[in-house]
Amino acid sequence: MNTVVRLPVPGQRGPELKELVARAAGGDQQAFARLYDAVAGPVLGVVRRVLRDPQQSEEVTQEVMFELWRTAGRYDPQRGDVMSWALTVAHRRAVDRVRSAQAATDREQRVAARSHSPAFDEVAEQVEHRLEGEQVRGCLEALTELQRESISLAYYRGYTYPEVADLLGAPLGTVKTRMRDGLIRLRDCLGVGS
Repeated sequence: MNTVVRLPVPGQRGPELKELVARAAGGDQQAFARLYDAVAGPVLGVVRRVLRDPQQSEEVTQEVMFELWRTAGRYDPQRGDVMSWALTVAHRRAVDRVRSAQAATDREQRVAARSHSPAFDEVAEQVEHRLEGEQVRGCLEALTELQRESISLAYYRGYTYPEVADLLGAPLGTVKTRMRDGLIRLRDCLGVGS
């Protein structure tokens, strides 16, 4: 249901509205109540045309009316009549609300775009992990017995070089050399760059 808001003709009731603004600027609450009654309808009409949301329109209209009360002392009759001043404030406030809502939407979309992570393919990850494991096992089989045992004890069981040497009954230098040579052969077998 569209309602037609009839705006007063500029200049109509102008002197009366100017007097009400001047009295409201001095803190006269009754004068502001009369000013409110005179301009609230047209202000709501302007705001509603910009926002199209009845609840937000009412909220912004209240903000505009509060601003008119607060800034009544700054009204300059030389720059235009009271109704034009009130409707200009209303239009600016409504446009500000639209821009604010759009900026919030844009921020939310940017945050959502940054936080979006591609879907994780668990099956592909498991297959890749298995294939890598098979490749490592195949490369370990290609090592000499001492290289394979040294690397297995150090990397899969967590022993230190001296502990591996004790377990295998081999000199520490020999174990270190075999492990280094074995790791080089593993790297070459797996195709990992140096």
